[in-house]
Parts: sequence; C-alpha cells; structure tokens
Amino acid sequence: MTSTSLDTVHAAYRAFHAHDPEALLATLDPGIEWVHPAGMNRYGLGGTKLGHAGVREFLARVPHVLGGMRLRPQEFVCSGDRVVVFGTRDVTSLGGRTETLDFVHSWTLRGDRAVRMADIFDTAAFVELIENT
Repeated sequence: MTSTSLDTVHAAYRAFHAHDPEALLATLDPGIEWVHPAGMNRYGLGGTKLGHAGVREFLARVPHVLGGMRLRPQEFVCSGDRVVVFGTRDVTSLGGRTETLDFVHSWTLRGDRAVRMADIFDTAAFVELIENT
C-alpha cells in the first residue's frame, strides 16, 4: 500500500464532507464498483452501481431517502491494495431525526484511483431510521 492510496481515500472523504461529487469522482476509477448492502435495495441504494454514472445515480438518490449524512472515518487499516476504514456516520431521516451508526468501508485501489468501494453497515438500524422518521 502506498501513501498515494491512503491519500486517495482521504481525498474521497474530504469530497464527501464538502458535498463535492466531482472531487469524489476524481478519486474513483471510471469503472468503479460502488457496493452497498442488498438490504437497501427497496430505497434504490442497495447493490452494485458501476462506473461514474452509477455513483452519480446513487448520490442523486440519497436525498430522496435521507435528510443528510455526515461521515466520520476513525481508523484506516492498509493491506496490499486495500484500505479498510472503520467509522461512524450521523444519519438524518427525512423527518429530521438523527442517529449515529457504525460503518466499515472497504476500498480497493489501483494506482491513485479506487476501483471498488464496499459500504458495510447495519441495514436494520438504517431502515429503522428511514421508516420511523
């Protein structure tokens, strides 16, 4: 794992915080696999989205399901071509209720771009927040 890979992941989180999709896409390979749990399928947020167009589609769907989200990555573990990030996120429902939920992000990198990002989290807690605003 090079410092460039870790820099790429940090840049992706900075883009999330800045609500800057173009800066986020700059950290992602054009063929990115953007993976979320199948438990989010009913909201249009589950499964694998492919490429920049798939990520844009995912990001455009989020405001229809959530009132907001703030990621707080806390620990970065690097091994080979992978960076695994443990953190929490403050998730706000459309009705304004906010909960803090844990996440694990598994990033796979080639050079200075992410080729896969898998978001692992408790879908039952997420659904509870969405459904019971």
